[in-house]
Amino acid sequence: MTSAATTVSLPVLDLSRLAGSDSDAEAFRVDLREATHNYGFFYLTGHGVPAHLIERVMATSRAFFALPEADKMAIENLQSPHFRGYTRVGGELTKGVVDWREQIDIGPERDAVPRDASTPDFMRLEGPNQWPSALPELQEVMTQWRDELNSVALRLMQAWALSLGADEHIFDEAFADKPFTLIKIVRYPGKSDPEPQQGVGAHKDSGVLTLLFVEPGKDGLQVEKDGDWIDAPPLDGAFVVNIGELLEVATDGYLKATVHRVISPLIGEDRISIPFFFGPALDATIPLLELPDTLHAPGITVDPENPIFTTYGENALKSRLRAHPDVAAIHHSDL
Repeated sequence: MTSAATTVSLPVLDLSRLAGSDSDAEAFRVDLREATHNYGFFYLTGHGVPAHLIERVMATSRAFFALPEADKMAIENLQSPHFRGYTRVGGELTKGVVDWREQIDIGPERDAVPRDASTPDFMRLEGPNQWPSALPELQEVMTQWRDELNSVALRLMQAWALSLGADEHIFDEAFADKPFTLIKIVRYPGKSDPEPQQGVGAHKDSGVLTLLFVEPGKDGLQVEKDGDWIDAPPLDGAFVVNIGELLEVATDGYLKATVHRVISPLIGEDRISIPFFFGPALDATIPLLELPDTLHAPGITVDPENPIFTTYGENALKSRLRAHPDVAAIHHSDL
């Protein structure tokens, strides 16, 4: 794979077309299917998330990273068996290599699940978040953000189902009760190396789909396509959407989870990025679709070092344990 990015652009899809005429809605679903078959990534406009909420989310995220170090470290993720809270720069790994970023991880606000011999290991991920007492508005604004993006993600899942010849609501049951979402508020600080370094290493997402909002004017995301890297700079007001490994499983590889990475900014710059990972309940099994004869599925990607499980919680736990071995050592040494 070459290191330089090509000039190919990702597709741009307008979600508001779903509310138009029948022909507009059908055309959107075809474009959605083809974009995620050919690229696994696209830009989403017309999503209906209010501009004032986007502005507030970005401002509050900036305010969090501007807090004194002691206020951020008060909610360090090492204190959470559920992998929630603040991770210092260099505190997360991708494929064993340090990512140059700081972040806060926010999941669904729930009680921890009591454990006994019959409780699956992945249920350890359920539990409360850690919120900074120095910035109480963070909880309110990120709860609104999660609700808005849940709605967008469900509309996309129903559109995908129809585009693949399935019932519109085939995915609903897996997401209806206790969907497991993850919001990461990420800051990539500038680095003084002569060449840009790894903000996030090359990887695939383990869930179903990701909605990513990036600070306007801040490049860094790259998507793998046919052995090359495609730059995916932020598009004003749009989300970058990509599918995860579970949607690849559901379609027997017709839709592909795509490798992507983030390049760190150089010294004097930084970048705020907010991915929203949409997943079903931890104990849910993703439905396997029977595709029309016109769609030829090649089978899922086989990687002995990265097995893909049909139960979402197994994928999520695998991802958390690998990314945060320090949290795993403190709270989950038996795993």
